[in-house]
Order: sequence, then structure tokens, then C-alpha cells
Amino acid sequence: MIRAWLWWGAVLGTSIDLTGASVNWREPSLMWALLLLASVLVGIAFASEAGSLYNAWQTQEEYSHGFLIPFIALFLIYQKKDQLEKIPFSGSWIGVAIVVFGALLHLAGRLAVVSTMGQYALVICITGLFLALMGWRAFKLIWVAMFMLIFMVKLPTFFYNNLSSQLQLISSQIGVWLIRLFDISVYLEGNVIDLGAMKLQVVEACSGLRYLFPLMALSLILAIFYKAPLWMRVLVFLSSMPITVLMNSFRIGAIGITVEYWGKQMAEGFLHDFEGWVVFMAAFMVLFLEIIVLNKLRGEKRPLQEVLSLELPAPTDPRMPSKVRTVPLQFYVATAMLLGFLLVNQSMSVVETVYPAREKLNRFPGLVDDRLATPGTLDAAFLGELQLDDYMVADYKSATRTPINLYIAYYDVQAEGAGTIHSPRSCLPGSGWRIKTIDQQELPDIHIAGKPLEISRALIAKDNQQVLVYYWMQQRGRIITSELMAKWWIFWDRLTLGRSDGALVRVMMEVGPFQDVAVADQQMQQFVRSIAPELPRFIPD
Repeated sequence: MIRAWLWWGAVLGTSIDLTGASVNWREPSLMWALLLLASVLVGIAFASEAGSLYNAWQTQEEYSHGFLIPFIALFLIYQKKDQLEKIPFSGSWIGVAIVVFGALLHLAGRLAVVSTMGQYALVICITGLFLALMGWRAFKLIWVAMFMLIFMVKLPTFFYNNLSSQLQLISSQIGVWLIRLFDISVYLEGNVIDLGAMKLQVVEACSGLRYLFPLMALSLILAIFYKAPLWMRVLVFLSSMPITVLMNSFRIGAIGITVEYWGKQMAEGFLHDFEGWVVFMAAFMVLFLEIIVLNKLRGEKRPLQEVLSLELPAPTDPRMPSKVRTVPLQFYVATAMLLGFLLVNQSMSVVETVYPAREKLNRFPGLVDDRLATPGTLDAAFLGELQLDDYMVADYKSATRTPINLYIAYYDVQAEGAGTIHSPRSCLPGSGWRIKTIDQQELPDIHIAGKPLEISRALIAKDNQQVLVYYWMQQRGRIITSELMAKWWIFWDRLTLGRSDGALVRVMMEVGPFQDVAVADQQMQQFVRSIAPELPRFIPD
């Protein structure tokens, strides 16, 4: 706990006792030249990552605040100018190690075609360079500026998708609660709000993420400038998350209410976007109101402009003697490492993508045991979201037994900007299904790729329906039930084999109110046992 508070103290602004400092340190021309060289090396090495960041800031509203972050970081460093010139730069070998780690992370991300890794590597290298130059004592003063840079980087797709789905569900539930307060009849199914006249789907644009990241960045800035005890500043930063969810839920509720009274156009076009802008500004104002309330509770007498003052550094005292800094050896080494990294990066070729031979899923057997397939299709909206390369979905029916639904989604390449497997664990709740139980089970008498099949088994429910679900990810000779491990093996196999192909296999069967779940398990396992030998033709090892 003590370490956590000390860390937050560093994040929210650190000051160092400089009483007795008798000299002003100034930077020699050589140091500025090396800084310029290091900046150029970083710019060249991370050009593609900078381009992808710029594109995300331009096209994705949840990252539009990224344009401001570098300038805010520079201002935070400038604020500490008067303190920094009182401290000699000692350098740090840990900073050199951080630069090396960032360079290796970038190389791995490039080989695996994962641009987000390169974006985080950019922030890591910049942080390492400053630490290698300044040493720990001076670096503590600007740590907050380095921390701010995280807010300009995109979240990993896996984490973003899971967070988005959860926020959609929470926002939908609170929004429907608000609609019902106005005595409006509404039905909620997952993240779909049915008003009768129309259905509102709470998709990613309404999940709150478009507000969450900008508001978290702004709340951190407020916490930095807020002249208050540490716990209050931490509270201001952390409160941005529930404020975002609640305000976004209010927006969804307001859309539902206005649609009920003024028509469908209230949920579309300019009015929809305008409501989003108003709600964001309202959320920002709530943060200010929170600070005012906290000031009242602690008996703060100063006006708000003093409590949130943007302090500028004190001017350099011309009466104090000045001394030229010595460029630390660690900064020479870190710059040399960057140069070596750039040369390796320029000469390295990305592993060529391998597309193994396979049969198309439209040729999957239509008869399994005594069950005959009735093929189905996915809606265009789902296909656009899933971005899969091949799929099949069918109900396998028998005259005497409950139908079994088989869905296989195949991806030639799983990478950012392309499709990737969506786990049923995160997708099913969005359709209104409640997961009653879920666990991993091994079916020892069923083998795929020479290994016993391990599945995720879930029992889900909606209204009076109950469905038994088996699913697993089958990728490059591996059976995987953990989405996190699936991401790791995608990265590793892309790096070593040039492959990231894979499939999700999902088998579902409805369980009637008077049907024994154990009997349903037996039928499902028999079905899986029958299709297991067929799968390698369509999902290559």
C-alpha cells in the first residue's frame, strides 16, 4: 500500500527539496546535438507507428485527444525547468535497458505485424532515453509527463473489444432504467433496446469508450494541477471512469426518451452526435463540480483558479553561478543502441505470410450421424464486424433428437486491421444471453491434431430458453480455450512461422425445461466426436 501511494505521488507530480542548491546547471551544445540525433533516430525508426497513431487520432474519436498529449507532456516538463536546472544529470543504466527493451518490443511487433506493440515501444524508448540522460533524481520530476504519453497510444485490440462489450452492457442497463422512470415501455435484450417503434443498438460508438479515454486524460491533467492532498487527486482521476459510464448511460436514456416523444430522427445524424458532444462536456463539468465539493469538505478557502493554478517555472536567478553539465555515458550508449536498432530495423525483412492449403467450409459434410444440415447465413452487419474469411453455420437436425447448431469461423490472417476471433464469452451477453456456468473441460476420448480435445463448456439462458455451448479455438495445430493464450500464440506463430490463421468452432444445443443436461452433454459429445476427424481438412494444422 505504501508503495502504491508513493507511485501515485510520482504520477501526480513530484517535487524535490532543493534547499541549499548553489549552482544553475546548463546544457552544453553537445547535449542538444545528441538529443536532436536521438529524436531523429526515434522519428525514423518509429515512422510507421507515428503514422498509425496520427491516423487513429484523426479517424477514431476515442483517441482524438492524442493530438494534445505530446504538447501537454512538453508543458509538464517545462513546468519543472527551474527545479531541473538545480540538479546535475547523473544518467542511468536502467534507462539504457529500457531503451533496449523498447527496441526489441518494436522489432517483435513489426515481425508479428502488431502495430500496437510498436506504439507502446515508442513510449518506452522515449522514457528510457530521458532516464538514461537525467538519472533517477531528475527523472522523478518529469515522470508524470512520461506517464501522460500512454494516453496517446491505442489500447490493444483484445483489451479494447472486451472492455467495449462490458461498457455496452452496463450503459444499456442503466439507460433502460432511466427510460422506464418516464413510464415508457421498453425491452432490453443484451445491448439492444426495443422501444416498439424502433430498436436502438448500443454499439461501440455508444459504449462510453469515446468519452472514457479523453476524460481520463483530462482528469489526470486536473489531478496534476489540483493543489490538494494526494488522496483527493487520486479520487479525481479514478472518478472519471464511473462518471463516463453514468453520463453515457444518461445519453442513451435521453435518446430513448426523445425517440418515444419526437420520433426516430432523434437517434440519428447530427442530433445523435450533438448529444454525444454535450454529454462529454457535461461529464467534464461534473469533474469540476467534484473538485468544488471536495474543496468545501476540506474547508478550502482559496478560489478555484488558485486551487487549479497552472504554475510556470520560476525564472533563472542570474546571480547564481552556472555550471555546464557533463553528458552522461549512459546517454551516449542509449543513442548508440538506437542507431544500431535503426540499422537492424531497416535491414530486416518481415516474415512472409503463409496461407496453408485447405478446403472451403461450404464443403463441410451435410450429414453427421443421422443429422442432416440446414445451412444458414450471417447478417451483413455481423460479417462486417467479424471480418472473417470463411465460415459455415448450420442446424443439424434429426427426426428424434434436438437440433445441434454448428458454427465455424475461419481467418486467413489474424492481425490489427484484419479480422480476429471473437470469443463467445464476450459476444453472447451482447445478444441478451446470460452465462449461468462456464468452465474448461477435457474430452479424453475425442482427439484433434493427435491431442485430447479441451473445450470451453457454457450453459447460457435467456428468458425461458437454456442452451448448452461447447467452443474452442483451433489454430495451427493447437486447441486453445483461453483468448489471452490465443493472442500469445498468434504473435509467436506469426513471428516464427509466418502464420496467424485459425478458427473458432462453436457447437450449441437447446436444453428443454424438462430435459437432463447430462443427456444433452452426451449428444453434444457424440456430435463433436463425429466431426472431429473432418475438421483438419478445413482448419489446417
